[in-house]
Amino acid sequence: MSRSYEMAVIITGFEKSRLQKIKKACRAEWDFEQDEFSVDGDAKSLRALTGHGISSLCGGESEEEFSDRLSKAVWKANGKYCGVEVQALYLDATPPSDDHVRGEDDYERLMGKAVKHEQ
Repeated sequence: MSRSYEMAVIITGFEKSRLQKIKKACRAEWDFEQDEFSVDGDAKSLRALTGHGISSLCGGESEEEFSDRLSKAVWKANGKYCGVEVQALYLDATPPSDDHVRGEDDYERLMGKAVKHEQ
């Protein structure tokens, strides 16, 4: 049984030079439209990349599993950790939404390597 969702992703602290790779990775994991991505920031610093798309979770995948899968794809495209938040809006239920934030502990758990902390 597939469940229809509008997913929003908010990515922060990413490498500016990897922006297109990150967008491509997101589109490979969900039906994000190219024109549904926006960047918050100025020419000197990008603060956040957001994207939206509507599709379905199938095969028994949960929102948490999708959030993990998308986070791994983003981190691989970025080449290192960056903040990933997935906002899931279930289109057929009440209450309709949940947030799934992936932090550095999740990065270590999902990517299988320690995060180097700058001191």
